[in-house]
Amino acid sequence: MNTANSLAKNTQSRQKKSKKNEFTEILTVIQRMPSIIVTLFIVSVIVMNLLANKTIIQNEWIAIDGGILISWLTFMCMDIITKLYGPKAANSLTITAMFINLFVCMIFYLASIIPSNADDYTVFNQIFGGTWFILLSSSIAFVSSSLVNNYLNHWIGIKLNDDDSRHVFAIRSFGSTFVGQFIDNFIFAFLVFMIFAPIYWDGFHWTLIQCLSCALTGAFFELLMEVLFSPIGYQLTIRWKYKINSHGG
Repeated sequence: MNTANSLAKNTQSRQKKSKKNEFTEILTVIQRMPSIIVTLFIVSVIVMNLLANKTIIQNEWIAIDGGILISWLTFMCMDIITKLYGPKAANSLTITAMFINLFVCMIFYLASIIPSNADDYTVFNQIFGGTWFILLSSSIAFVSSSLVNNYLNHWIGIKLNDDDSRHVFAIRSFGSTFVGQFIDNFIFAFLVFMIFAPIYWDGFHWTLIQCLSCALTGAFFELLMEVLFSPIGYQLTIRWKYKINSHGG
């Protein structure tokens, strides 16, 4: 019995140590990343969720929200990190950004429920208070699409024997971004408008065709933004890779 207890305690100790080492490794990797990219990535994730509160285009087959204006930056940052440090590092940054975003959303929610007699803050509370199932759906969609984007970007680079050329960077970025954005849009639309909306929005819902159509249309527009700004991402990547190699970091 004592032997069994001892083994159980040793196992728990090793698991705790392993988790601590893993967390330390994640922090170390993020600290080595270009600070401007880490900052832009985290800020873009937070701003993307805020901009998503405004729908720019909506009809029976298309729904595009304000998040499209900055979602390209989120995916471009992931592509740069994947190119410089690999998909695991990009995944670590993704998870970190998600938790920071959830923390910020919690602060926004607390601000929205604090009563005030200074003015009518109904609109403020609606925008910053958010809806729990939209936040949940957004987080699931973001993490899932990021993992696909990062590994696909890395895989394309391997298959094309990445030589740091502009056209290979473009193929990696465009291919992974389009697939990642489609998955992001589809998972979000499916969860919100086919799972939660019928329950919490008085039966309102989308069809599967609408979800697929909106996901495809959104991915196309987001890809155009990526194409527009990709040259900047390429130049930054090459410059940072040279600095990393020069300093041995």
